[in-house]
Amino acid sequence: MTRKGALHGIRVLDLSRMLPGPYCSMILADHGAEVIAIEDRKFQGDGLFFNDLNRNKQHMSLNLKTPEGLEIFFKLAEKADVILEGFRPGVVQRLGVGYEAVRQRNRRIIYCSISGYGQTGPLRDRVGHDVNYISNAGVLSLIGEKGGRPVIPGVQIADIAGGSMNAAVGILLALFAREKTGTGQYIDISMTDGVVGLLSLPCYFSMLTGQTQQAADMMLSHRYACYNTYETADNRFVSIGAVENRFWKILCQQLDRSQYISLQYDDPHRDQIIEDFRGLFRQKTLAEWDEQLAELEVCFSVVKNLADILTDPLFRQREMVHSYQGDNGEEKYGFGIPVKLSETPGAIKTRPAGFGEQTRQILEETGYSSEQIDTFFAGGVV
Repeated sequence: MTRKGALHGIRVLDLSRMLPGPYCSMILADHGAEVIAIEDRKFQGDGLFFNDLNRNKQHMSLNLKTPEGLEIFFKLAEKADVILEGFRPGVVQRLGVGYEAVRQRNRRIIYCSISGYGQTGPLRDRVGHDVNYISNAGVLSLIGEKGGRPVIPGVQIADIAGGSMNAAVGILLALFAREKTGTGQYIDISMTDGVVGLLSLPCYFSMLTGQTQQAADMMLSHRYACYNTYETADNRFVSIGAVENRFWKILCQQLDRSQYISLQYDDPHRDQIIEDFRGLFRQKTLAEWDEQLAELEVCFSVVKNLADILTDPLFRQREMVHSYQGDNGEEKYGFGIPVKLSETPGAIKTRPAGFGEQTRQILEETGYSSEQIDTFFAGGVV
């Protein structure tokens, strides 16, 4: 018998688009929530419909600027547990689908807004994307080469870590609170707030040393040889994270550099040690270093790329890479569910939904006739 996810019985309406909101609702859907993703068809041609995020969901199109669209939304909202939106502050109120409007019809609703800078404050109306949020939060200044320009990371830190993850946590907290109080609540998620929270260790080290932390020049970012990256003979890279001296000692002994054991965090010698290690690691290929160091307790890793990840036995065994058949029969790859629950595990039950794919089905289940639905399509309501 298939076990139900931890959120079985929870219904989510997701009004958001692009990445932060859809990633959050994907997490909820993976763990059993019934998620209906709602998006205006006018955005269909933007090329920003990240289809993989719609696994385990239903997707419908809906024009909230029409009276009929509003009626459909509220019929769905009356039976929902969670509403998620990612518009700029004030937009849902102008559309007539904000928290207060929904709460009048559903006192148990949990309403989560994800925005760049939050619903309050001097930047609430400012436009932005991931790079702007990590810039304002001080994180981008810590990414890049020492003395060089900031480097935009290839993953969306603010969108996912600052927005999606905190929104998921907030929704789960609100659901738990509702079990005790019987009422829902409003959740204000600022992606920039979430990224500021990632600065805990840089802030600690700044207070400890009295020095402002700089890119590629911190205890946990290239300042010392024990926590660094090195190029190999075949132009690949490896990483070393030997923070504790016991790991550093084993590494130095393995590399015939025992003289550095006591100099792990010695500032006068750190540049010399790093340069020596750079020369050492250029002498062998990635595969050779992996064979020599991977099984030792030195905190060694290969710097893998996306192609490596898709075939990595670790992620295959952990079910973090899965394949599915696309619409035209080609094999596609996606990523699995990182939260492993023993009794109520998440599951990938359906392939990603296409844009508006379940619109007719959802409307029929909501009580509309085929004739009414045909009229909605013809009139641009859906």
